[in-house]
Amino acid sequence: MASFNCNIDFGGVCKTQLIFCMVLYFVFIVLSNLYPSCPSSDFFPSFWKTAPDISISSRSVVSPTISNDSPTISAISNDSPTITNDPTISNDSSTISTDSPTNLSHLVFGLVGSELAWHHRKAYIESWWRPNITRGFLFLDKEPTAELLPWSRASPPYRISDDLTTFLKKPDLTAQRIVHGIVETFREEHENLRWLVMGDDDSIFFLDNIVEILAKFDHTKYYYLGGHSEFIFSNYWFSFSQGFGGAGFMLSAPLAKALAKDLENCLSRYAHLEAADQSTMSCIADIGVSLTPLQGIHQMDMRGDASGFLSSHPQFPLMSLHHFDMVEPIFPSMDRAKSTRHLMKAAKFDQSRILQQTVCHHRKSNWTFSISWGYSVHLYERIMPRSYLQYPIETFEKWLPNPTPPHYMFNTRLPSNDSCEAPHLFFFKSIKKTPKNDVFTSFSRAWPRRLLPCSSNSAEIITKITVISPETKRTEIERCECCDVIRVHGSKADIKIRECMTDEIIA
Repeated sequence: MASFNCNIDFGGVCKTQLIFCMVLYFVFIVLSNLYPSCPSSDFFPSFWKTAPDISISSRSVVSPTISNDSPTISAISNDSPTITNDPTISNDSSTISTDSPTNLSHLVFGLVGSELAWHHRKAYIESWWRPNITRGFLFLDKEPTAELLPWSRASPPYRISDDLTTFLKKPDLTAQRIVHGIVETFREEHENLRWLVMGDDDSIFFLDNIVEILAKFDHTKYYYLGGHSEFIFSNYWFSFSQGFGGAGFMLSAPLAKALAKDLENCLSRYAHLEAADQSTMSCIADIGVSLTPLQGIHQMDMRGDASGFLSSHPQFPLMSLHHFDMVEPIFPSMDRAKSTRHLMKAAKFDQSRILQQTVCHHRKSNWTFSISWGYSVHLYERIMPRSYLQYPIETFEKWLPNPTPPHYMFNTRLPSNDSCEAPHLFFFKSIKKTPKNDVFTSFSRAWPRRLLPCSSNSAEIITKITVISPETKRTEIERCECCDVIRVHGSKADIKIRECMTDEIIA
């Protein structure tokens, strides 16, 4: 007799088994709803196949699918999140990895330049590029001449920009070539990509700081990071909503992928625009993403002597400096190429402090020291508060003629011949690590101030300043560092940087 063949002696057992089976069934249903991402059972396959589909599954998400013809939105499963059908853009979901902290290997640089300018601009890029470590390409408008060959191993590998003449049918395609560099960079290198960084060939980038900042953002979401122009009317004429691309802008991997997918459609849509950054911003805005501005990205839309600007940097890690061809060499008695390499000597020791402003006082002499780490020291012959010194001295000139202020996106101080207002200027000379694992930086006087002393304690005697800073990098910048003047002896002054005390006032 079969085990399920019940009689009067086993009726109670059968009922118990039936009730038990029904309880298990309802428990299964409840657990399936509570944990929808668990694999489904094969116990009831026929029931699932015949059940009517009346709604979007809770396991589906709405993601943008951008075709070559027109943008569309589709619901896709979490099990198969790839959406592109462009053979030049990989569908491999491994292009966006999430299982480790962001590092330099997750960044890809696309630098757009010209063959003519590269002859003198390559010194800028080679000052920060790390061969066989930094990922990316330089896109030239034509093949390099014999003077540039064989290609320097210290330079990024080069590519020739795509020919867009038949595509857009415009006489001047400079702006579109720059924007199209986004597609060409992504096409060349996107495996394990988290951030696409675009920039020009006359910029220097501070890679450690860039990685540190980007690591704070979720690279799996849509981000467009960039900087404004320092010249207020550049933002007004073009857009306050755009990142000025010469100094660099950063696209998270999902945004870079979506932008590359639709970029040619977008270039056709905005073919009337003559500015590359404005075109890029417009294409990104149409995807639904707005600019997140960062203070450490500097377009350097200014002319002449930029030392005042660089000596009072915002309280934010330095990420890039652009337009080195448009300002004077940033160090006295050096050309632009040598000045760039000189600044990077300090940056190689500690990018977290580069250009960060630290202010301290020597009250016995009634002096104030304002340090721009790795670049300059300003010595004033009276006690001055940080609230005043945080504003750059306007040693630089306007980017374009503009008769009435405001000229800049920040407040400035005008240069002064008042001996109590004008600083003695010292510039970075050398750097080394001490046996105690401190970093020892020396600054030498640029030139005599040639003003009467502010008081009886003239600082004209000081010719060298040394600054001692911790070897440890700064990871938090919600508050600046402080310093102590530990010794003034003869023609030298020694300063030690430290963390500020809880209630310390820098005034």
